[in-house]
Formats: sequence, C-alpha cells, structure tokens
Amino acid sequence: MIDTNRWIVRYQSHPKVRLRLFCFPYAGGSTSTYRKWSELLPSDIEVCPVQLPGRENRSMEAPFTHVTPLVESLLPVLNSYLDLPYAFFGHSMGALISFELARQIRKQRYPEPQHLFVSSRRSPHLPSSEPPIHKLPETAFWEQLRLYDGVPDTLLQSSQIAKFFLPLLRADFAIHETYKYTPGTQFNYPITAFGGLHDRKVGSEEIMAWRELTNSDFYLHLFPGNHLFLRKEYQQILSVIARNLSQKIAA
Repeated sequence: MIDTNRWIVRYQSHPKVRLRLFCFPYAGGSTSTYRKWSELLPSDIEVCPVQLPGRENRSMEAPFTHVTPLVESLLPVLNSYLDLPYAFFGHSMGALISFELARQIRKQRYPEPQHLFVSSRRSPHLPSSEPPIHKLPETAFWEQLRLYDGVPDTLLQSSQIAKFFLPLLRADFAIHETYKYTPGTQFNYPITAFGGLHDRKVGSEEIMAWRELTNSDFYLHLFPGNHLFLRKEYQQILSVIARNLSQKIAA
C-alpha cells in the first residue's frame, strides 16, 4: 500500500498514471474487495478504492445510514484527487453511492467522470418492490441476507462475528432502503452496467434501466453468478473496464 487516508486507499501507483478508477463497496464490503485490481488493469489506470466508515481500519467509526450525508462528506475528500480524468465503479450499494456522488459532482461543477460502471443494482429511478429489512429482528434479518447468496458461512456460524457485523450491515441496507430518487438531467458520459444471471434480488431488466440515465452510450454485460458474482468474475469485469477506459485515455 503506497498511499492511504481514511477514505481513499491506493495499493499501487505508477508515474505514468493517466486516469483514476474510484471503486465503491457493496453492503458490508470494504476496499479489500479491490486489492487485486491494480495488478490486473493497465498501469496508466490507478485504482482508488473508497473506504467507508464502519469497516476495517475505520471499524470504530459509525457507519452512514443515508446516502446524502455520506456523499456530502466524501465529496471534499475526493476533490483533491480530481486532477486527472477518472471513472467510478460501484457494486450494489456502491453503485447507488457512485450515482449520487456523480450527481453532486455535476451540481458543484467539479470535473465529471469519464464513465460510470455500475453492478448488481437496479437503476436508482426504479422503486423497490420489496419491503425493507434493516430494522428486522436479528434472526429474520440474517435469513433475508441469505437470499443474497453471498453471506460467508463463517459469518452465519459464529454469533460473535455476526454481532460484530450486524450494525454495519443494518446501516448499509438502510442506505439502500431509505433512498428516495429525485428526477434530474441525464449524464453526458457512458454508463456500463453489470449483472448476475442468477441474481435473485436484481433482474436484468432492472439493470438495463440504467440506460435511461445517460444520453451517451450504454452497455450491458451479464455474467454467470448471483448477486455477488463480482467475487468470481472480476477478471472479466476488469477486461470490460480496461477496454473502455483505454479508449478514453487514447482519445
């Protein structure tokens, strides 16, 4: 790890970096999800995972429960990294955060992203068809999490580990479930959306609806796997990201 602050972690950097890729985590996730990405992307793309409060080195900080204050806190930090062209990648909760952050960036007249990559999240303008779970009793909450097919067995089998992660997961799901979309103008840059073919929570039509949020190009890529297909298919995802961003760099 060559450079870190509370929010932005950079595992590797190269003197010829020409574009930054900011990566946002899914519920309960952290920057470690993106640890290998720097090694697999071209050296002129710098991977900058975003570490949210409540996890890993920030585990003693209270996690956010609403997206707006999260974005308002992150934006001033991110501003100092916008001296180069950049793009966003977000998986599930991270897709929502990156979307709202991109909207706030446009509102504040900061340099806008070159590309928005979103994964395993219905388009923000679509209402949820499911009841919220973040306030459910503990047993019922864990049972609902099983439907995402991504909860590690160690988390479900150890009551101590489960209790440690419970407040963070409740908070992260609250970010999803308290979100209210407000209409806005379309982005002027491309959106690429990724989805899992066997995702029981997000259907391909819901992911395809992201195309309505840009007046530029839209690309859809579906992979084998469930809601957290990212864990197994990240090399294929990175191939798509590298192809798109390399074209931006060349231009």
